[in-house]
Amino acid sequence: MYHKSYDEDFKKSIVMLFQNGKTQSQISKEYGISLSAISRWVKLYNTVETDDGEILTAKQVKDLQKRLLQLEEENLILKKAIAIFTPNSNKG
Repeated sequence: MYHKSYDEDFKKSIVMLFQNGKTQSQISKEYGISLSAISRWVKLYNTVETDDGEILTAKQVKDLQKRLLQLEEENLILKKAIAIFTPNSNKG
């Protein structure tokens, strides 16, 4: 099975076509690229602009979401530990 390799600039230009309204199917037919490759590139290179103007790729957003979940879990564990190890201040 032949595996065609594309450079990063080409991949980004394909994602830009998608961002500008072309469907993945249209791009696939026009450029002879598999739908799975286009989908993967969109996930990697599609960008989001934050309120402060910072540009993040979809992958960066996903990584940040994963990190947020991890920190929320750690925070919950720490709150439970504090509750266990702190003497109950309600006793008088």
